[in-house]
Amino acid sequence: MLDELEFTTLTLDQHGDLAVLTINRPQALNALSGEVMSELVEAIEAVAETAEVAALIITGGGGKAFVAGADIAELSRLDGVYAGRETSLSGQNVMHEIASLPFPTIAAIDGYALGGGLELALACDVRIASPRAKLGLPEVTLGLIPGYGGTQRLPRLIGPGRALDMMLTGRQVGAEEALQMGLVNYLAENPLEKAREVAQQMTRNAPIALSLVKEAVRRGLNGSLEEGLEIEADLFGMAAATADFKEGTAAFLAKRKADFQGE
Repeated sequence: MLDELEFTTLTLDQHGDLAVLTINRPQALNALSGEVMSELVEAIEAVAETAEVAALIITGGGGKAFVAGADIAELSRLDGVYAGRETSLSGQNVMHEIASLPFPTIAAIDGYALGGGLELALACDVRIASPRAKLGLPEVTLGLIPGYGGTQRLPRLIGPGRALDMMLTGRQVGAEEALQMGLVNYLAENPLEKAREVAQQMTRNAPIALSLVKEAVRRGLNGSLEEGLEIEADLFGMAAATADFKEGTAAFLAKRKADFQGE
């Protein structure tokens, strides 16, 4: 069970088929230190290897922040191009591992999601924010640029114009504006509770189909529309060959609940 794993900066809980990963450095507004990033890798690998897990929620502890950004004290010690590049690549790898998980991932955001914190949320499939949330990529105010995937994932999500506005000004957007621009999917007074609700809606569906939807979107965004449609057709064919497809259609015709087995 995931609950048996011990971390210094994280907690990882499993509730049936749902895993909840909490960044737990409230004294530092859950900033992404090197230790946090290292433990994130370990936690994500453990979640990926746990067959019972059908969805993952990532949130922040302490009530003031999801993740307020990278650890600035650590960043300030970067010296030179090589060190900066390696730090960026390492952070990108963590976010890639999250984005590549074959099941739904949801960021439950209460408070600040800035810099690396927003990049962590962007690596998730869905983002749910409280009315108190503040989101932004303020790296230019430190003489940096987003380095954990922000310059690539944010424009793909909300369009280059809105993304450039956020990144070039370094401004923080509130929850309502984030919802309007499509940066978050839902607003909720209790985002973790809402995340559980949304996760349940997702995981009652066929797990292979969920994985193939994610793969189709991820791969399709890297090419042209025509290439994306070819990918969709290939993955549709794979879905049509599953036992879950047979079960889903049989259940629909019999007016009963489907019993998906992930086969």
